[in-house]
Amino acid sequence: MTHVHTISAVARLEVKFNECDPMGIVWHGNYLKYFEEGREEFGKVYGLDFMEFFNNGVAVPIVHVACDYKKSLTYRDIALVEIYYCKTPAAKIIFDYIIRKESTNEVVCKGTTTQVFVNRHTMELSLVVPAFFAKWLKTKGTK
Repeated sequence: MTHVHTISAVARLEVKFNECDPMGIVWHGNYLKYFEEGREEFGKVYGLDFMEFFNNGVAVPIVHVACDYKKSLTYRDIALVEIYYCKTPAAKIIFDYIIRKESTNEVVCKGTTTQVFVNRHTMELSLVVPAFFAKWLKTKGTK
């Protein structure tokens, strides 16, 4: 991760039975779900409710995901999903993630997501940051 991190949050979650494969290991695709849970926690901490995007006529689809797996989580492990907002001058939202196993503090995976702003009705890409998001950036001290 080579991004400039400005603010962060941590989500704590327990691995559920239905998230594991027959060997009791978390299925690789579920880590993306953990990233999403991290974004939800970030939104709670910093007042960035994705319904506000919707209510302002904006959707923020993910256009890029990367995940580097280091270790495995298993049933009932507690995962700490660290999420970092990455400062960027572009009209996009970038988050970096580090997922750790709480009991050992080992890094389980690292990743990043990139979201863009689109008109939720036409799906037209916005090349500028929406006004309400620019205001949020200023109040959170990230710009």
